[in-house]
Amino acid sequence: MNAPVNADEWAVWSTTARVVVTEPETLAAARVLVESMLSEIDLACSRFRPDSELMAAARSSGPVRVSPLLATLVEVALKAAEDSGGAVDPTVGSALCALGYDRDLSTVDVDGVTLAVTVSGWRSVKLTGNTLTVPKGVVLDLGATAKAFAADCCARLVADALDTGVLVSLGGDIATAGPAPANGWQILVQDRADDPSCVITMPADKAIATSSTRSRQWRRGDRLLHHILDPGTGQPAPGIWRCVTVVADHCADANTLTTAALVKGHDALALLRAHDVPARLVAADGSVRTLGGWP
Repeated sequence: MNAPVNADEWAVWSTTARVVVTEPETLAAARVLVESMLSEIDLACSRFRPDSELMAAARSSGPVRVSPLLATLVEVALKAAEDSGGAVDPTVGSALCALGYDRDLSTVDVDGVTLAVTVSGWRSVKLTGNTLTVPKGVVLDLGATAKAFAADCCARLVADALDTGVLVSLGGDIATAGPAPANGWQILVQDRADDPSCVITMPADKAIATSSTRSRQWRRGDRLLHHILDPGTGQPAPGIWRCVTVVADHCADANTLTTAALVKGHDALALLRAHDVPARLVAADGSVRTLGGWP
């Protein structure tokens, strides 16, 4: 007799979605719930879809009434900006477009030129209730927070609806909810195949995020670029670290810290110590630093 299957995965958002449940009979329903939630979030805030609510709001002049979902996604992004001292800034979208990342990575124009764009700064975005005001010409990129927030939402949705323990992984963003397996959630921590790896045991209701300067790269002319931008320069953050991983109660919080650490470069260690979180950093030369009682 075959062992019950308790995991499923599929391609989404230029990465891989994976769902693992502790109750195998809930797997099919769990995937349906996760796919539905991801579709709603994509339609709300994708900057690669002209029909997304976010892009429609960007084309409007002045304040725009938005859905509760988009308002929440923008609120999460602005909170990340505030908590990170501006290192994680949703207004880098315009700079990403100028660098060529204005479409899915698989279709980026490698022969184009890169332009310098000043990042307007997250404080230029106003959100009052469900009313959003974005400065003219500014493209919001919620990628640094929306994917992690989606993992949090999907995990909680599945656990509550199906009475199962669940792990939801969206690329480097992993959230859990409900009871963990008997031996905890076993997580392989590794960004690229040539990076050093480790396996950690994570208890129930914890999350882990990894941000990388190597996983989302594209070539533009003679430049190799990556998607983690320094809001102060509008250019890719220096590659002091290959990747940073953080464990926290919520994936959105973990991802905020990992992204900010890559932007901060040499100051990443001080940032992570100040937040007292378990963290693992892989330097450009492949050496590993751990903080906060990792793992």
